[in-house]
Amino acid sequence: MSTLHRLRSLLKTLGFKPNYAGISNEQRRNIVLTPCLASMRAVSSYSKDLKDVCHSNAVKGRLTLNSFSTVTVNRLCWKCGASADLFFCSICKVIQPPDNKTSYFDILNCEEHFTLDTLKLQQKFVALQRFLHPDNFTQKSQKEQEYSEEQSALVNKAYRTLQKPLSRAVYMLELRGVLLEEGMDATADPAFLLEVMEINESLAETRSQDEVSAIGRLVQGKLKDLTERMNSSLNRGDLLAAKVLLNQMKYFTNIQEKVKDRITQGC
Repeated sequence: MSTLHRLRSLLKTLGFKPNYAGISNEQRRNIVLTPCLASMRAVSSYSKDLKDVCHSNAVKGRLTLNSFSTVTVNRLCWKCGASADLFFCSICKVIQPPDNKTSYFDILNCEEHFTLDTLKLQQKFVALQRFLHPDNFTQKSQKEQEYSEEQSALVNKAYRTLQKPLSRAVYMLELRGVLLEEGMDATADPAFLLEVMEINESLAETRSQDEVSAIGRLVQGKLKDLTERMNSSLNRGDLLAAKVLLNQMKYFTNIQEKVKDRITQGC
């Protein structure tokens, strides 16, 4: 009876006045409890769905704001004054201005090694641009739009630099204070320069697609060997040897581009 009493009070509060004349107590409980239990099950299901959605959004939030902000930067958010990560504020989540002193490896959240998994690098680049691209900030303030453009441009530059072995090697040596001179390297080994000249002459004289492809394979093999030696030199901290190898990579990369042009043009 206590259950019926509480149900009656609830229905009375809701303005529901049923006519129970000639209906047993058991029938009354069925009339009232069936829709109420169904409703409670619906609410329970909704609560679970809501909890799952909130958890999913929380996970997405962590991926959005923290996955690419592993670098510690000593600065405050321009908007709320809280501690700011590399890309977003940890509190108000607003986008931050780019930190041009941060290395490209840190920007793309990868270890500073010459040998990189370029597929993973591309995946990180694409994922990061999903969050920083200016198209996502068209409804934001002018300052946020500007920061988005600057951040996106910096990420593009970082990716272009680290994507290819030659530009990656140049950048890694620059981080270590070693700069590559413009033009021909006066200190280059004469035998090496002679080899490069002969390959260039062969490429210029050939009119056969097969011969051009053969030169391309030769140069590709040279670059693979130089890449492995460059990795070894950087790992052991031999910057002088790395600089010599970098100049050689520059020559062979130049020939490789000529080979690609010849193949594209059909010789």
